[in-house]
Amino acid sequence: MTNDKDRVNQIPTSSKPNSVTHFRFVIAGLILSAHFTVGINVFSISPILPEIIHDLDLSRSNAGLLVSLPLLIAACFGLIGGVLAIKLGVFRSFTLGWFLMGTITFSVLLPEFLPLIGLRMLYGVGTGLILTTTGPILIQWFKGRELMIMNALNTATLSLGIASSVSFTAPLTEAIGWDLAISSYGLLGLIGGVPWIILGKPKFYTESLSSSPPLRIIKDTLTNRSIILLLAADAGVLFQYTAFSGWLPTFFTETRGMNTAQSGFVTGLLPLVGVFSVLLGGLLPLKMGRPRLYLILPGIMILLGGPSCYFFENPIFIYSALIFVGIGSWLYVPTLLSQTMELANMAPEKVSVIWGSLITFSGLSMFISPVLVGIIRDVSGSFIFGFIICSIASSTLLLSGIFLPKESDVKLKSR
Repeated sequence: MTNDKDRVNQIPTSSKPNSVTHFRFVIAGLILSAHFTVGINVFSISPILPEIIHDLDLSRSNAGLLVSLPLLIAACFGLIGGVLAIKLGVFRSFTLGWFLMGTITFSVLLPEFLPLIGLRMLYGVGTGLILTTTGPILIQWFKGRELMIMNALNTATLSLGIASSVSFTAPLTEAIGWDLAISSYGLLGLIGGVPWIILGKPKFYTESLSSSPPLRIIKDTLTNRSIILLLAADAGVLFQYTAFSGWLPTFFTETRGMNTAQSGFVTGLLPLVGVFSVLLGGLLPLKMGRPRLYLILPGIMILLGGPSCYFFENPIFIYSALIFVGIGSWLYVPTLLSQTMELANMAPEKVSVIWGSLITFSGLSMFISPVLVGIIRDVSGSFIFGFIICSIASSTLLLSGIFLPKESDVKLKSR
């Protein structure tokens, strides 16, 4: 016979409005912490590759795998992660993602190339799980305008994590060594996973799992014209953004006469302005305009700014172009993420599939574009041809804004 205590525990938290209202801030803090952990680890090895190459006697191509392979693994695991979330549950999948990211902690114990590659691959799987399951968790705890704001904060926090590791890894390495430095970043995953186990929970005490076959959900979701346009938009933007981030410093040094410090600082404008523009992208749509505007306007900025980065020689034009590209490459993100939620009718299993697909298609474009530009540079002797291809690919953002069906262009409202 059920006692009174059991009856109380069976009451969904949604029937306790005050506790739900306050507890969603705890969930928000934990999700933001996870995105910071994703960001601080993704390029943590980049600033210290020369030290790793020297200590482990690696070729540059092998060392580059430490940076690029986790991105490829996360991309390949994106859609798989969506299916896993359907079967395992988004909160369990999110927990698994935390601890897989935390495996980088063991880099200090395994400072050899193959173990490091293995740990970075596990981090890539964890990243895929975190990014895939964030959407379904958000729609349980947040509504309407809050979703737009949380999407903006998550993206800004991830970008802040990237900026933090790029800025502080080198000096940290001088103080404690590169193996301990990257392990300290991975430790955030293990530490963060513990409060998530304790506090991270569905809005109801039990999480209902979807009974629909995953393949049917994938088919139904990915045959939607609007979703295909949004997937293409994000992949096209990141195709150019990643190529620019990887090769513009070398291009500016070789062809524009900048020194290494200058070229790094100039290219650093892309993520720097991104932190602010993604926050604007979360606030402005709540005050003015429709979602279509926040695809078309950034699309125009990217198309104008992209070619200007490599065709102009005047530093003022180059700086201005990079700011244009940086704003355009981040301003659309909260709208895109919120629109995918709307198109999935706020169904957690569909959001898992869509966000997993975003990670897959965009991650593959991020992996391919710098390799493609490098190959074209070796064959032709110039970066320009590769950059032009990337700029053409980035036009998908503008095209998606233009051709997005009108029924999808619905202004966000409070729910």
